[in-house]
Amino acid sequence: MTPRSAPDFTLLHDALGPLRDREQVARRLLDASLRHSYDPDRDIDWDAPFLAGKWFLPPELVSLYDTPLWRRMSEEQRMELARHESASLASLGIWFEIILIQLLTRHIYDKPPTSDHVRYALTEIADECRHSMMFARMITKNGAPAYPVPRVHHQLARVLKTASTTPGSFAATLLGEEILDWMQRLTFPDERIQPLIRSITRIHVVEESRHVRYAREELRRQMVTAPRWQRRLTRLSCGEAARVFSVCFVNPAVYEQVGLDRRSAVAQVRASGHRREVMRTGAKRLTDFLDDIGVLRGPGRRLWRSSGLLA
Repeated sequence: MTPRSAPDFTLLHDALGPLRDREQVARRLLDASLRHSYDPDRDIDWDAPFLAGKWFLPPELVSLYDTPLWRRMSEEQRMELARHESASLASLGIWFEIILIQLLTRHIYDKPPTSDHVRYALTEIADECRHSMMFARMITKNGAPAYPVPRVHHQLARVLKTASTTPGSFAATLLGEEILDWMQRLTFPDERIQPLIRSITRIHVVEESRHVRYAREELRRQMVTAPRWQRRLTRLSCGEAARVFSVCFVNPAVYEQVGLDRRSAVAQVRASGHRREVMRTGAKRLTDFLDDIGVLRGPGRRLWRSSGLLA
């Protein structure tokens, strides 16, 4: 092995601490999956009606919150926007989870099928299949349309699924999981929110906590053991993924659905100090971790800053 591709073992001592045994981590996650997994078709009361006066998202998480436009909107219009943004986030979640399923499948393709690491990856794939079906059912129940990501990003994801390095795959996984997880941790205990939405977000938070642990442990390992070129490419691809994620987070079509001018609404969201703070706070735990393990360096860091997710 040449010095250029040698693992950067200084990271072990500078930021990571000792790497945990991969099989031991997987066994713990498998045990947790056995104790705390759900069947959304059975564990959610899909027949219960929505309640009048209840939100679909905490209002503070709605993209236009505390903007001049928000202050001119009626309470009914604000709640209607929250309903559509909830459907937009669920649509984004389905798109992302389908990508994640393919990335996980690629990750385990050449690994021993009887290992606990592979067993857990298959368990997570099953979780993600249930989550995608749960989100799709939520959109249908919600009555709002599904909101696809822009076509250019939908097509770019084909490249990611095909060409992503292993550390790049897990960095993208965390990007998609941790910010939504932060928002959902604010949603499921909030009594202002529709009971159905609280049930969905609670299930997702419980099961995604295992997925985040798995991805963090593997990315930590990969940033020590992967060749240097993969680590460099991961920094760039992760930064570009952050930029795309921030663009796709809310589909601008939601504004037209509630009678707002799309261009004006998008401009006010971009100018909103509250919205910037929400997105940066939601990403902070992730960006702190990525910084610690050496992902947020060089041009990739500049891409993260341009995304608005890094203070």
